[in-house]
Amino acid sequence: MAGEGEFDFIARRLAPLTQGHTGAYGLKDDGAILAPPSGCSFAVTSDTLVEGVHFPGGEDPFKAGWKALAANVSDLVAMGAEPKLYVLNIVWPKGGFETRVERFVKGLAEAQAAFGMALVGGDTTSAEGPWTLSITAFGAVQGTRTPRRGGAKPGDVLLVSNFIGDPYLGLQQRLGLTLFNVPAHSSFVEQRFATPSPPVALFSKLHHYATAAIDVSDGLLADIGHILDASGLSATIDLSDLPLSAAALDWVSRQEDEMAARLSLATGGDDYEIVAAVPENFVRRFSSECAQIGVRITRLARLEAGSGLDVSFNATPVQTGALGFTHF
Repeated sequence: MAGEGEFDFIARRLAPLTQGHTGAYGLKDDGAILAPPSGCSFAVTSDTLVEGVHFPGGEDPFKAGWKALAANVSDLVAMGAEPKLYVLNIVWPKGGFETRVERFVKGLAEAQAAFGMALVGGDTTSAEGPWTLSITAFGAVQGTRTPRRGGAKPGDVLLVSNFIGDPYLGLQQRLGLTLFNVPAHSSFVEQRFATPSPPVALFSKLHHYATAAIDVSDGLLADIGHILDASGLSATIDLSDLPLSAAALDWVSRQEDEMAARLSLATGGDDYEIVAAVPENFVRRFSSECAQIGVRITRLARLEAGSGLDVSFNATPVQTGALGFTHF
């Protein structure tokens, strides 16, 4: 790392991100000592982002740093956990440190401030190959209860936060497609793709009301399928019920095949919104309380006994291929 050695980088760039958290010891020790807040347990999650796979080659390092943390925050929120701390591991590509470091640390700093987190440790190295960012994040859960994927019951209602599909459009735009005539729509989908903002305030509502939850990272339909598989239930999703932003509605309105367009939005992934199963008698209260914290909630389906996901459009069955992203 020409110009700035590994330990200089840790001391000058990363240590300030501990925000004075005493258990991090200023990143000068071999590890950190972590204790959850009184009466809480730690929920722990980990995500690895690889350049050229999870974000485009040559991406603005600010956006890469932000997205790496956001992906983990989304998992914590789905577990009903308040984001608190994280550990960061970085593999810098040979010759790629000096040109990336300043923007990367700035993105990480702004993301952790937005999400209420602090860095407490990790590792940094370099190698031939793509830039790789791996984060393990810790969130505080009251007691030990968490809305796991397998906790849904027949009769629960499947709900989703905010809007679906904008990151897919942001990626298509990055690939060179001209999607919009409205500049505000172009900038909106770019922001949703490159610097996602999971609905952090939702964590306490999920902890209190949800029987199951998952973040939408692989694609809405794929992640709904994960809940159904884990809970042993079935559901029918009508693509006409997708909650779409003004930008996505604009795009859909100009497509020749509305069903295919909506299916693309429902399988594109990287939304970092939350799908939750909530008992029917709590749905109205849950939705009202979410509205009070600025999170829009849309009803998607009622969960039934059985297995598998059926997809329709305006009540007409839809034949689907892959329901979302998979690495293998």
